[in-house]
Amino acid sequence: MAIEIEMRARFTKDEHDQLVRRLEAEGEDLGPDDKHIYFYVLPEQLLKVTDNTAAGTAKITLKGSRIGQGAAFAETEFAIDRADVPAAVRVFNGLGFEASMHEAFNRRHNFRFNGVEIAVKWSEAWGYHAEFEILLEDGAGEDARAAAESGIRSAATQLGVSLMTEQELVVFTAAFEKAEKERKEREQQAQPLR
Repeated sequence: MAIEIEMRARFTKDEHDQLVRRLEAEGEDLGPDDKHIYFYVLPEQLLKVTDNTAAGTAKITLKGSRIGQGAAFAETEFAIDRADVPAAVRVFNGLGFEASMHEAFNRRHNFRFNGVEIAVKWSEAWGYHAEFEILLEDGAGEDARAAAESGIRSAATQLGVSLMTEQELVVFTAAFEKAEKERKEREQQAQPLR
């Protein structure tokens, strides 16, 4: 199981545009990577069904922890056919996960800068933001994890990006989950009785 070291940042559109220009000039352009994601926020994990609209691929991913529970995520994923995305969502909803499902479109563009993959993104929930990540091999020790975190922080500093703290991530995701729960309750109440 791969270990993903991931940190996030949020910023304004102007800061987004400035970061993209800098990465286009100084980084490696890995291309557009727009995705339609169905994600299930579980108590200690994150389950995702991803339709990668830019690449024409799809996958199911299980992350071994949630945003705000540290930068290291054990990650298991496997490819599925894009035509199977609706079926995968029905299966997970049928297993009782529907109440924890959120759906989002992410407009994103990927770059590599000093060994760090950077997805510069926009989504309705997060606004303009970026994920900085380094993927480590299964069994990577604490030294490798610490080096990856240091590499991400160094790249962000060089690019003038302030990474979110774990506490900021916890507060942001809790507010998002609360707003989503309230939205779903309003939609359910607005449905006619049968």
